[in-house]
Amino acid sequence: MIKTTFKRSFICALLLGMSAFHFSAAIPDEGMFPLSELSRAGLKKAGLKISEKDIYNPGQVGLVDALVQVSGCTGSFVSSNGLIITNHHCAFSAVQLASTPEFNYLKNGFVANALEQEIQAKGLTIRITESYEDVSNEILQAVANVTDPVERINTINKKRAEIAARAEQQDPTIKAEVSEMFIGKSYVLFRYKTIEDVRLVYIPRQDIGEFGGETDNWVWPRHTGDFSFLRAYVAPDGSSAKYAKENVPYKPKKHLKVNPRGVSENDFVFILGYPGRTFRHRPAAYLEYQQQFLLPYTAALYEFQNEQMLLAGKDNVAMQLALATRIKRNANVLKNYRGKLKGLHNLGLVEEKRKEDQALAQFIESKPELRAQYGTLMSDIDQHYRTVFETAQKELWFNNMYSSLSLLRVASAINSFKNAILKQNGTDAQKEIFALNIEEVKRHLDGIYGSYNLAVDKAIGERMFGDAYDFTGANRIDFFGNRAFSSKEDAVAYLLTALEKSKLGDKEVLYNTILKDIQSLKNYTDDLLSIQKGLDAELSSFNEEQRRREGILSRLMADYIAVKEQYQAKRFIPDANSTLRLTFGNIKGYSPADATYMNPFTTVKGLIEKGNSGLSEFTYPESIKSAWLTKNFGAYAKKELNDVPVNILYNMDTTGGNSGSPIMNAHGELIGVNFDRAYDATINDFAWNENYSRSIGVDIRYVLWIADKIDNAQFILREMGI
Repeated sequence: MIKTTFKRSFICALLLGMSAFHFSAAIPDEGMFPLSELSRAGLKKAGLKISEKDIYNPGQVGLVDALVQVSGCTGSFVSSNGLIITNHHCAFSAVQLASTPEFNYLKNGFVANALEQEIQAKGLTIRITESYEDVSNEILQAVANVTDPVERINTINKKRAEIAARAEQQDPTIKAEVSEMFIGKSYVLFRYKTIEDVRLVYIPRQDIGEFGGETDNWVWPRHTGDFSFLRAYVAPDGSSAKYAKENVPYKPKKHLKVNPRGVSENDFVFILGYPGRTFRHRPAAYLEYQQQFLLPYTAALYEFQNEQMLLAGKDNVAMQLALATRIKRNANVLKNYRGKLKGLHNLGLVEEKRKEDQALAQFIESKPELRAQYGTLMSDIDQHYRTVFETAQKELWFNNMYSSLSLLRVASAINSFKNAILKQNGTDAQKEIFALNIEEVKRHLDGIYGSYNLAVDKAIGERMFGDAYDFTGANRIDFFGNRAFSSKEDAVAYLLTALEKSKLGDKEVLYNTILKDIQSLKNYTDDLLSIQKGLDAELSSFNEEQRRREGILSRLMADYIAVKEQYQAKRFIPDANSTLRLTFGNIKGYSPADATYMNPFTTVKGLIEKGNSGLSEFTYPESIKSAWLTKNFGAYAKKELNDVPVNILYNMDTTGGNSGSPIMNAHGELIGVNFDRAYDATINDFAWNENYSRSIGVDIRYVLWIADKIDNAQFILREMGI
């Protein structure tokens, strides 16, 4: 019991230290449909050839049973032996962890021709949605008479945890999670099966899986082989188990049939997946916060971080591999955020939303019963965001400080562990806490040290401490005033010296001396631990204010959605929140600028043409050119193109988390794997529009061609029944 209780509080402490348009069937602008809303989607009218119950039918096996959540991405079973297809970038971190300078799987790829050759995919877990249940009434009843905003949000979160714990107690084989569908308004309990043993099966080489690099990221036309194959393993008795040699491939209830004939322009297609977050049901002030604060700050910070990490790994392959995942994630986010900024400015979304909010305020004012209930709603929302704007710099700084400095996260873990021990009464209780949790602490620290570099920490720390020292007014960081630094340079020097001198910078020293026994841990202190402790004290106080604001916003947004649904006389589809959704549309090009039209297919010919540019990001295996020149297309060519299609474009509604989602045709057969959006569609998170919202996937014909003709991975085709 001590171990379980401490683990939860310890992990919470660590996480705390690291933070914080109209529907129609033909053009689904709110197209991320929960399973409970499929009957509203108009799938049959849009072109679906199978029954909706073939997709999802409670208590029966359907296509949804082939879907998996792969950490922050989506994947799908494509064989009865646990084989999963997802994106190359979704498996990237596991491939990085498996790679060494001698066996660089990131660069050279990996093909396992037998089960025993498959490699552990460290850090990857799989979740399968077993069932769901609306629990809104139980949660809202718990706060029906709660007026204090902090008590309200704490009660909601406590009730969500209680419901999840109850579900897990009733069925110990599942993991439960209560997801908020509309802020402060609706909640759904999801039951998941978790698979902990995941293995790498087939990873294309980097010049296929990442062809085009950051130059092509979020760009069409695209020629990227963004696919990978994994396999799920369980214990011999079928239960979930950590990686072990005796584990066996998982037998899914359902796997997708692969259609090697692919699709054509205008064909109906749909996607099942786990889209991350969208924010379409928010007021204008929220978009203003994104445009004015969050997006530009984060993009600039991540660009600076990547410059420092690239510099650190310039002449060190091992360090390049260690930092690769973080660099890739940063680059993806910063380009996405700049795309959002472009969209917000070009489309004038803030002003458009402001007009919508003004019209909503007039609607409330026009009806006495609404005026009595919601009369101050819009002014209360404006007041809330004025408060948010006042401390936006401070909030963003704290949200990024821990994630930016690896050694500060180590300090947070050590201080949290030490504090948990010191809270115990008596030496025996303290020793028990230490013994029970030391290995868990080390596992957590191993993950941090995997991408730690002192030069990177110092460069980023210098920037962030320098920025924060200059904050004034409500954004002032008291830590700097309390320490009585004589200047910005003095504050920065204090941090840099602390980073250099701390024994936490050497993992082996930390493990073998500081963490060797309880007394060594209790005795050790240094300036870095002191800095972290001071920042954490201020962050804890600020987080209490953030929870108060969250409680206020929870009530405001519940009312905002309720009255807006009345105003528009419709029931909204909830924003994406990493729960299983369906979206549909057609294979379709678009015109991003005057006098231009983007076709919905790219080809191997286009890939080779990009390779002629001489840019390193457009290098590709010579075997691709050889096969193309001899027209060795096998059965994978598209007749109209006289070529193998590489990537496809479609007007489905996707966002982060949909990476790896299976693209299916009207018969529910796999014809591609989603991996990106066009640059103009990065604004999808805030608004969807038929004119510019396009998503990008890898055509299954290219996947099969690469596996067959380039990588000699024919076993993949045989296993999928091609």
